[in-house]
Amino acid sequence: MTKQTQNNPHFSNPLHQGLTALPQWGLIFVEGPDAATFLQNQLSNSVLGLKRTLSPEIAKGNGAVRLVGYCNPKGRLMASAWLGLFPVNDTSDDRFALFISRDIATAFAKRLSMFVLRSKVTVKDVSDEWLISGIYDENKPIDDLHAAAGTIGLRMPDVAINTLSYGRILVAEPASVSKPTKESTTECQNMWNYLEVMSAIPRIVLATQEQFVPQMINFESVAGVDFKKGCYPGQEIVARSQYRGVIKRRLQLAHGSNDPVTLAFFQAGVEVFNSGDPSQPAGMIVLAAANSFDNARIDLQVECKLEALEAGELRVANPEGPALKIDALPYPLIEI
Repeated sequence: MTKQTQNNPHFSNPLHQGLTALPQWGLIFVEGPDAATFLQNQLSNSVLGLKRTLSPEIAKGNGAVRLVGYCNPKGRLMASAWLGLFPVNDTSDDRFALFISRDIATAFAKRLSMFVLRSKVTVKDVSDEWLISGIYDENKPIDDLHAAAGTIGLRMPDVAINTLSYGRILVAEPASVSKPTKESTTECQNMWNYLEVMSAIPRIVLATQEQFVPQMINFESVAGVDFKKGCYPGQEIVARSQYRGVIKRRLQLAHGSNDPVTLAFFQAGVEVFNSGDPSQPAGMIVLAAANSFDNARIDLQVECKLEALEAGELRVANPEGPALKIDALPYPLIEI
């Protein structure tokens, strides 16, 4: 939690500003003299030259914050994370922080540890020892926030909603010194989740592990892949998908009806069908969240065959399931 947010009346309207606990997020530290080289050989994005961010500074911009993915040998994403470099002090070894889905953090840390070998690196899942919070604000004052001592913070890309632009910060603080997040409410957490969906930046969770090559969920179009860096697991398949073939599946924004009957269908990992071709799934839900401005609507990130958008209706869970309507993406897709 940042000092400026505690007992701050600025965070009074959850549709405009908020501070919320994020129990669905976890944290992994990768630390040591060889940490940068080690991660450079494992992740889809380059980590070399990342700016070292010292508390109370918040990591901001591409020079200090990267979206990264970790693929299996077949090029399928096993994890995604927001990465920053937060050494304990200005003379200590590099300490990279990966903000990641809590439900895959432990297994991912164990997998990374398998490849450390003789490198001077330690990989540790600290999700039980650090608490993750999220701050969002529709105004620019979020740029003036600083982390409290011992706390790390990472600025995520802004999200445009109608005519407003929301800034977002992920914050982690040791549980041993953390105080309850008084400003955290259900409305604030719902708003954070809604903003994440509307960013159209995917996050891999347990239900979607190993389902997508990065381009299938626009990972390269949101700066999660560096095609100029060296090898990493699955790199050849990811590169081939970009340069040698037409990308036939993409992440889309969509919405459906938010009511007690249909709500259970709108979950990450649930398949999507096209009414014109009901014999096989046409895609999968990546993330979903209730619309904070319209109680009757739920918004989703959906990975989908492009041909399924041309005819027929999209349905969730089965060919007769709840209907989906496709919405515009907030960014252009990279096509080669």
